[in-house]
Amino acid sequence: MNFIDKFIMPFANKLGNNRHLLAIRDALVGMIAITMIGSLSVLLNNLGAVPGIGKYYENLMVSIFGETWKTLGGDIWWGTLAFMTIFAVVGISYKLARSYGDDGFEAMLVAAACFFVLIPQVANVSITPDGGKAVTGGAWGFVSWNYFNATALFTGIIVAIAATETFVRLAKIKYLVIKLPDGVPPAVSRSFAKLLPGMATIFIIGLFGLILRKFISDGAYLNDWINKVLVSPLTGAVDSILFAILIVFLVHGFWILGLHGPNLLGGITTPLMTKLGQDNVNMYAQGVHDLSKYHVLAGSFLDAFVYLGGSGATLGLLIAMFIAGRKRHKQLLALGTPPGIFQINEPILFGLPIVLNPLWFIPFILGPILMTIIAYTSVSLGWVHPIVADIPWVTPAIVGGLLATGGHISGAILAAVNLAVSILIYLPFVIAQGRIEARKEQGNPPAQSTDTLNV
Repeated sequence: MNFIDKFIMPFANKLGNNRHLLAIRDALVGMIAITMIGSLSVLLNNLGAVPGIGKYYENLMVSIFGETWKTLGGDIWWGTLAFMTIFAVVGISYKLARSYGDDGFEAMLVAAACFFVLIPQVANVSITPDGGKAVTGGAWGFVSWNYFNATALFTGIIVAIAATETFVRLAKIKYLVIKLPDGVPPAVSRSFAKLLPGMATIFIIGLFGLILRKFISDGAYLNDWINKVLVSPLTGAVDSILFAILIVFLVHGFWILGLHGPNLLGGITTPLMTKLGQDNVNMYAQGVHDLSKYHVLAGSFLDAFVYLGGSGATLGLLIAMFIAGRKRHKQLLALGTPPGIFQINEPILFGLPIVLNPLWFIPFILGPILMTIIAYTSVSLGWVHPIVADIPWVTPAIVGGLLATGGHISGAILAAVNLAVSILIYLPFVIAQGRIEARKEQGNPPAQSTDTLNV
């Protein structure tokens, strides 16, 4: 606790007063209704994949709502999580502009336009006319939803900040401000006053995107280029404890910055781990009993032993909050625990929040890394049976370890041990947050400004 107070909190308070981080935090927290209903819709639509109860659940839903019972959940997901980046761009720009004294309305519209300027306008599609052959080629106006969901969130944050900073600064140049006569309605007058700054901002961002594609990224758009730069060091990775630690570190490091780590790295990790997992399944089906021949980092390894409650093993955080008696977060616990049991933790990531919250950096990253080391070592030494079955990512903790190892109790025990480890790691930080909030309530905040990150 002394270490946290002496070394972590000064750094947290310094970052907590940064206007950009405050804008990101406020925007993400303001999206809690969107992320919450989106997460619940995903949970309800995927419960049918959970072994044991899944079949009965699906039969119940079909008997009540019919064969198309997943339509509503799919529509809600499409209108919420599928466009998460767009909401973030608008929200961050609005909050950041307001911190400069601007009303924020024009800024958020300009930022949204800048984001759309930087995404592809052409996509390769395949069309099959009635009675004809399939035609494949580039078609204008087709945009992948991956440019709008959490996969592009980090790009959206960058664009929102860059566009807003440019717009606000240009709006302060008096030569770019158009002044209309006093008789003009105030709303019209304000819009024309920022006409040239808005146009100039969109032009500058668009020009940057063009220069990037022509001279830097070899034709790739901003989001694709960022993804390529971030994931390229992982090319040619193999089944090893170092690679496992690297993947877990990057996933959670990206999440802390607001980037959806699993989606970002999925292009590398998913094919690799799927192949290794299939190799294990084939060997298991052939009756191979020599555990040393099985891959360790394979298939659902991370879902079964590390991502307990979702990225960051946040089920351990929820339990730690229950243990510490965090009445202040009673409603958050009530909302976050049910989906957290099924590995959905957006309500905690953005509701506590953990994303861009310096206090949670260490447990959110250190916990999964330590759990990865424990799990990899246990499987490689033969203490725990390797992964031999693919499980849905929504499978609850401990149950997932049991099923992924083909029903071996060692898998459930390992998952339970890792869950206990995550609880012990999160507990001191939960207590630290309680002390910070107690100081604020007593009128003795840890920093001069009370408008800081919710740590």
